Amino acid sequence: LQLVESGGGLVQPGGSLRLSCVASGYTLDYYHIGWFRQAPGKEREGVSCSSSTGGSTKYGDSVKGRFTISRDNAKNTLYLQMNSLKPDDTAVYYCAYTSGRGQGTQVTVSS
Repeated sequence: LQLVESGGGLVQPGGSLRLSCVASGYTLDYYHIGWFRQAPGKEREGVSCSSSTGGSTKYGDSVKGRFTISRDNAKNTLYLQMNSLKPDDTAVYYCAYTSGRGQGTQVTVSS
């Protein structure tokens, strides 16, 4: 399974972004998959994850109520809708499954 993220960018505090992760090589609906982020000087942080069907989702405490994970298995794509963004959300965001991850997409929240 190969993963390619997109949708990152520069946004002001309080703004929104939607990240996408397109999978190829295998059908996404076989996999539990999620997002984590890595900021300079900080430990890797799990953001959210989704069961293979999307019926079960989990969120890190720092993003609960602001971020929403979803998946469209027909399009082999995972999404992360990020609202009410804060400067502390600045990081490289990766989608990942048990055996690999994408190359990441940079999210910068700054005025």
